[in-house]
Amino acid sequence: MRKKITYDELVDGKGFVSYSDEVNYIKNLIATKRLQPIKNSVTNGKKPALPMKYWWIEEDEDYSELMEEIKYRLSPDIQIEFYLKKPEVYKKEREFVLMLSEYLTHHKDRLDIPISMNERSYDIWKREKFLSKEQGKTILSHCGIDWEYLNYYETSEPLAYYSATKSTPQNILVVENLDTFYSMRKHLIGGNKSILGVTFGTIIYGGGKRIAKAFEDFEICAEPYMRFAGNVIYYFGDLDYEGIGIFHSFIKKYSNQFTIQPFCEAYQTMIDMSDNISILPQTKEGQNRNIEEVFFNYFNQETIKKMKNILKQDRYIPQETLSIIALRCHTEGVTES
Repeated sequence: MRKKITYDELVDGKGFVSYSDEVNYIKNLIATKRLQPIKNSVTNGKKPALPMKYWWIEEDEDYSELMEEIKYRLSPDIQIEFYLKKPEVYKKEREFVLMLSEYLTHHKDRLDIPISMNERSYDIWKREKFLSKEQGKTILSHCGIDWEYLNYYETSEPLAYYSATKSTPQNILVVENLDTFYSMRKHLIGGNKSILGVTFGTIIYGGGKRIAKAFEDFEICAEPYMRFAGNVIYYFGDLDYEGIGIFHSFIKKYSNQFTIQPFCEAYQTMIDMSDNISILPQTKEGQNRNIEEVFFNYFNQETIKKMKNILKQDRYIPQETLSIIALRCHTEGVTES
């Protein structure tokens, strides 16, 4: 194996007293075949002249003992083909591969219980961030082990929610913004069983784009009544490109697990309260305007036209339009869904 090295790099920091010492040092490296001048390299202009660029020849390392270790000492759960081809990589990763091998050999039964990524990381390597922020996933790849085999899950910030009832089936409302979550929660705590005519058992704070990530842990962390198969999940966010995009991401990721739809009554009420488009706020910069049509399929043609007209004029309706005051101003009647 060889790599390029310059004359300056060879002599720098060596403490040579004279140029003749530099010449003898470099000629000795060439004689012992540790150094090879690069053809047509310019010289340093001194006498005797020395090339400015060289090939540094690294001695071949004996990996025979490591190869034996790879073949006969590792857990059979580890695929060894990668390390047999690249023993130099195994040498660098050996400490952590052996820890994984020891775990799979003596503590494999612990994999029967799902735990968090950081917990599994510490259990194997005594480094809680080894999988998330260090080379843990790379080593798993080199060992031919899929992360699912280690039976761990990634955690996210727990869902903030309020449940008025634990009965099932129930309607669950996911709200994009925190202010609206507080208002709607206050509305239900105040003795109301429905919001804009729809009865909800639980309200969840979605936190914008965070909601798609947060629901990855829903099956693990949510209470059984919230995971009931007959529940319907309603989504409510800002009427803008980003809010609609969040709904699309949410439904695309979880529509196979849950029944998800927009909270149409809330969007309709926002539109009814915002007839004067010119006073609506300007659309925030940087939003992806290439939205799909799925969201609009839940509304009638007149409402679709109004929504698209608002978006076309670079305006949007924040869901904070539906404050606790607005909710109290609307007569509520429970609807079946």
